[in-house]
Amino acid sequence: MFPRSSECTRADLKGYARAADTGHVDAAERREILNRYRDHSRRFEAAAARRSSSRRGAVIPFTPPSSREVGQDPTAREIEVLQLVADGLVNREIGERLFLSEETVKSHVRHLLAKLQARSRAHAVAVGFRRGLIA
Repeated sequence: MFPRSSECTRADLKGYARAADTGHVDAAERREILNRYRDHSRRFEAAAARRSSSRRGAVIPFTPPSSREVGQDPTAREIEVLQLVADGLVNREIGERLFLSEETVKSHVRHLLAKLQARSRAHAVAVGFRRGLIA
């Protein structure tokens, strides 16, 4: 039989998993595993029901990017920054290369993400390649 979960070590659990995978688990052990699974499922469902009934919050609606930035093309400086991002430079290195502060580079990257509707720097680079903004 399996020890209680508070008595198990990681090595014990790995050993039981190997035994279960090899088919050397007898019917009583299978029944114990199934009972634990069912008990855990019942406790999880009860906790989820308590949690959902006690929540009174509202869903936060999605707000799209500001209309000022959507649909605008990136500026020449932003395209320069995007090219350097594509080359693998970090904000500090881009700032040094273009004689900008790191905060200004961060601002350019933020505007690029909004204008290209990208989720990350890598996504912005991919969008830039697809649109022919960078080579």
